[in-house]
Amino acid sequence: MGLLQDLDIVKGNETLAGGIFEQLFPSFMDIDYNKPSEYISTYWNAYLKKRDILLDNEQQKRGVNGKIFEIIIATLLIREKIYPIYMNAKVAFVPNINYDLLLYSTDRGPICLSAKTSFRERYKQADLESIAMKYVHRRSKCFLVTLSEDDAKMVNAKQRIGDVIGLDSAVCATNSDFDNVIEEIKQLNLVESPEIKVITTNQVVTENKIKAIFPNV
Repeated sequence: MGLLQDLDIVKGNETLAGGIFEQLFPSFMDIDYNKPSEYISTYWNAYLKKRDILLDNEQQKRGVNGKIFEIIIATLLIREKIYPIYMNAKVAFVPNINYDLLLYSTDRGPICLSAKTSFRERYKQADLESIAMKYVHRRSKCFLVTLSEDDAKMVNAKQRIGDVIGLDSAVCATNSDFDNVIEEIKQLNLVESPEIKVITTNQVVTENKIKAIFPNV
């Protein structure tokens, strides 16, 4: 589990999921695959085969499922040379939201990958988070990534009629739609997120300037 921690993919209480991930294969850099969706399928299927042995109860499984999925996506991005990757990240001026995986591009600004193994009603939360992102970063791209093709189709149908307005699309990570999203991201110029100054101006009245003129203030 040291590798995932060294890469900052897992932190603190995420180590259970990280340990399970590292049990599946000796190294994620050695997995053979022809396309990104195949990598996701290889890891997820290997996890499902061992999940009932490694985890005791349904609540524990639900907690670990999502984190395992995030780790698989993060390591896939590394394999595809898509980085820097910001995990569980906040965005300036977008309060109270932690985004699952973020990238930053000079073309579009933030690129958000929201990872949900299945949606139920959680796609609404992802849509609200995307709306909040685009209120600040109008050109940003927000993708909802799932393991359910039916869920992805449902959300995309709602997007087409305007019931979902923040997400650019929902994609199933094990089919070609995900491959297309990865290819789209690879065309962007990804860089480290810039440091954002809240206020910028060439005219700043500072304490030092005031005291230089009014020493007794």
